[in-house]
Amino acid sequence: MTSISLNQFIIEEQLQFHHATDEAADEFALLLNNIVMACKKISVEVNKGALTGTMGNLQSENVQGEVQKELDVITNEIFLEYNMHGGYFAGMVSEELDEPYIIPELQREAGRYLLLFDPLDGSSNVNINISVGSIFSIVRNPQGLATPHFQDFLQPGTQQVCAGYALYGSSTMLVLTTGNGVNGFTLDREVGEFFLTHPNMRIPEDTQEFAINMSNQRFWEPPMQRYIAECLQGKDGPRGKDFNMRWIASMATEVHRILVRGGIFTYPIDSKLKQKGGRLRLMYEANPMSFIVEQAGGASSTGHERIMAIQPHALHQRVPVILGAKNEVERLVAYHQN
Repeated sequence: MTSISLNQFIIEEQLQFHHATDEAADEFALLLNNIVMACKKISVEVNKGALTGTMGNLQSENVQGEVQKELDVITNEIFLEYNMHGGYFAGMVSEELDEPYIIPELQREAGRYLLLFDPLDGSSNVNINISVGSIFSIVRNPQGLATPHFQDFLQPGTQQVCAGYALYGSSTMLVLTTGNGVNGFTLDREVGEFFLTHPNMRIPEDTQEFAINMSNQRFWEPPMQRYIAECLQGKDGPRGKDFNMRWIASMATEVHRILVRGGIFTYPIDSKLKQKGGRLRLMYEANPMSFIVEQAGGASSTGHERIMAIQPHALHQRVPVILGAKNEVERLVAYHQN
């Protein structure tokens, strides 16, 4: 079987499914290539972190009040550097930045797109050699301005034109969607190229595996308490089947497992998180992952509404997240509605 490179795949998909011209397809492939180059560089930094002494915490916090690791800052700079020179983005938003980063080179010529990203998801795991990832979302620059306004970034997830994540594990993978299904690509380090290895990834509608941080159980609301209690009762309970539990504390890794073998991932609202609105960030975690999951046949909700339908009101807005196997998500939504 002939290996299909990521660049080949993107150009062919743009021409086939998005009615793009050759020029527009080439432009989008080049745009994604800048993101791919950033992910390749981050993969190298993550893999050699212990050798270069970049695994530790810094004496600083990001805008969310979370202690930053040195790799958080390094990977953020890599994403900014690799995506600011192509002329495709007018601005970027990151988990590690207080405000949007407006690209200086585009003061005279407006990029068509805006980039939102989490440069190193699950960075608390780097010291124990568990997979971490990068998550990104692309939306259009709505007004076409060289200097986009703050509000231009506040678009619901339904406006995404592309979303994806890179996973730095036993191999480096890139999984993405442009609105026509989900495909996974694996990095061949010998040639430095991503090749299609997981075409048309799909999430089974039913599952017997859930991922949740059980240490927060006493803080959950009744619908989540009910759902997890039923899962834990297994064959003896109302579900009539046994469930397995997983928890990795890296959203990219959790979603990847669901795409490969099914399951449901939840980070629900609880009494500790009530004032913040949730744990995960809407713009560069929940939205891109929801886009991917829905395109793979799954579902995504806060428990009360579809995540991608939410109109953002802040760059670092947080939301509860329930995503994965369609029938399980719908069951949890029904529990919340009742």
